[in-house]
Amino acid sequence: MEQLDTIVEKLENGDVPLETAIDLFQEGMRLSKLCSGKLEQVEQKIETLIETEQGFQKKTFAPPSEDKGE
Repeated sequence: MEQLDTIVEKLENGDVPLETAIDLFQEGMRLSKLCSGKLEQVEQKIETLIETEQGFQKKTFAPPSEDKGE
């Protein structure tokens, strides 16, 4: 994540040659996909405990929907 932040800063500054910017962008995309994949794996493992009248129940973690229109 730290590497991704560094890449974003360099690209936002605009002080890098075009070829370097392309390389940084490609590396940033690779790191972004890696982070997304790891996050997805963790989300699949997380369970929440819901208290009901019968006691506690396990429920698989469901991240909030990005589609706010529903």
